[in-house]
Amino acid sequence: MRFDTKIGIVVRRDLAVWQKLNVTAFLASAVAGGAPEVIGERYEDGSGTSYLPMFRQPVLVYAADPAGLARVRARAVERGLAVAVYIEEMFKTGNDVDNRAAVRAVTAEEMPLVGLAVHGPKNAVDKTLKGLPLHP
Repeated sequence: MRFDTKIGIVVRRDLAVWQKLNVTAFLASAVAGGAPEVIGERYEDGSGTSYLPMFRQPVLVYAADPAGLARVRARAVERGLAVAVYIEEMFKTGNDVDNRAAVRAVTAEEMPLVGLAVHGPKNAVDKTLKGLPLHP
């Protein structure tokens, strides 16, 4: 199936495994919260038990170094794509209010990115993520 939009998550390749998974989960939740149209219908098993809905399209996860993350963030903003960011300081906070304050405390150019998500038209996302390898 072909989709008009694309969801890409980019994670800094040198993070610990638990950090990569944590960052990916938080960034995926940002796309789901910010673009509800990407969410499908609820699931139901043969016994009638209902389950939460998921993305209706694939989510591709890429790896990058800090310079690659900064480049992707700049390209995504320039193209007007929906962007979510996760910065180093967010590993030290324990709540959403402190996370937002940590992001607000740095300029876009100084942002110590460990991950980001982009969502938008497939062509624009492909151009934004061009050159990045899929995460191993």
